[in-house]
Amino acid sequence: MSVNIDSRVVPPGNDDLVDSAWQLKEEINRQEGVLKQRRNFFSDAFRRSTVHCYVQEGELVGFAAVRRDGYILFLAVSPELRGEGIGRQLIARVAADNDTITCHARTSNENALQFYEHLGFEIKRRIDDYYEDGGDAYYLKLGSDVGITDKISDLMRR
Repeated sequence: MSVNIDSRVVPPGNDDLVDSAWQLKEEINRQEGVLKQRRNFFSDAFRRSTVHCYVQEGELVGFAAVRRDGYILFLAVSPELRGEGIGRQLIARVAADNDTITCHARTSNENALQFYEHLGFEIKRRIDDYYEDGGDAYYLKLGSDVGITDKISDLMRR
């Protein structure tokens, strides 16, 4: 990961960077057709979450919005910076605070599924019509079956 990227944490109840996160999410939506949430839903979920952020030269380039139970509501990395380790670092930050990490991913989102599976997430079940637009999802989980600490140590060595 580039040395000129700073990490920040936005605590629950705070809306710092919510507009920047929305803009990054919308950029990804336009390019890839994923992250299709409505603005109010997104903003409310962001404010209720702990949000791990990476900022480069004042611009938000990646974030993970996480509930207290380790469920990732949103994970986004700027398409121009993918492959630089930002997503992996975000997951590692989430793992440092949680015994397990869970999330949903669209069954059609091959990039996300490959990313999560590469990190050791396992598909636990498929949920038909999960998304508001009728899209199907996989429920994914990392941790508890094998110690998450070991998984994250392995993840950071990759």
